[in-house]
Amino acid sequence: MMPQPAPARFDMARETAVNRFVRARYGLRGTLALHREALGWDLLRAPLNVALSPLFLLVRLLGGLLSMLGAKRAGAWLKSRQIFLTSDVARRIEADVTRLTEDLTAQGVGPKADRQVVRAEIAAHAETRNAVAEITTSLLVLAAGLFLFKRATPGVISLAGPLAEFRAHGTAVQDFWLGERLGGAWYWAFPVELSPWAVILTGVVLAVLASLATTFAGLVADPFQLATGTHRRRLMRMYAKLDRADATQSGGLAREHLLARLGDLSDAAISLLRVWR
Repeated sequence: MMPQPAPARFDMARETAVNRFVRARYGLRGTLALHREALGWDLLRAPLNVALSPLFLLVRLLGGLLSMLGAKRAGAWLKSRQIFLTSDVARRIEADVTRLTEDLTAQGVGPKADRQVVRAEIAAHAETRNAVAEITTSLLVLAAGLFLFKRATPGVISLAGPLAEFRAHGTAVQDFWLGERLGGAWYWAFPVELSPWAVILTGVVLAVLASLATTFAGLVADPFQLATGTHRRRLMRMYAKLDRADATQSGGLAREHLLARLGDLSDAAISLLRVWR
């Protein structure tokens, strides 16, 4: 049997180690152990991180724009700013990926970039899970809207109106002075007038619940991404980037952050269209 070329052995050793890591870390047992870290201050950090997500995107896009215009130092400074509050789950992931990277280096197949750049990329890798968790929550909210109201609701803004209307209608029918049956007929012909404050309050409650769901969304997202190979590909892309000559240019924006914010924009657009109608 012919010996494999060195690059092929290098890639195989790295991919074998990454495969072993993602199975242990993101399988059902691994993700359950990981999310035990969230039973604490992460329950408060999660809503704040969701609120900070648009600011994170804005800062990264502005940093990229400044770099394109030639202000590379200012762009790099902006892209290196820490926007999210570091959660206990993110710290655990960073520690685990750091150990994986050290093991790869000990085997001679570690990334070639400077140690500081490697740390920054590992932190960015952990932050990506925030965006994936938000995408998972948005999909759950979308499914709830389609199931309950036959409407596309990609976020809590577009779900708040139908849910508030549903609650107001149900309460009005139940309290109708001639009984629920006649109340249903009456409010079918004459819909309940919905208070804006009822929609706002419903939206606030949904936002809190969605933040909690985001905290534990990895329980669903991690096994799915393990089965589809997403976790493995994400790590392999990170190491491939750290091998390139331009690895010092850290602070790039992962596609998951763009997808998460696209969901927010879709949510706002759908809500505005319904208001104008």
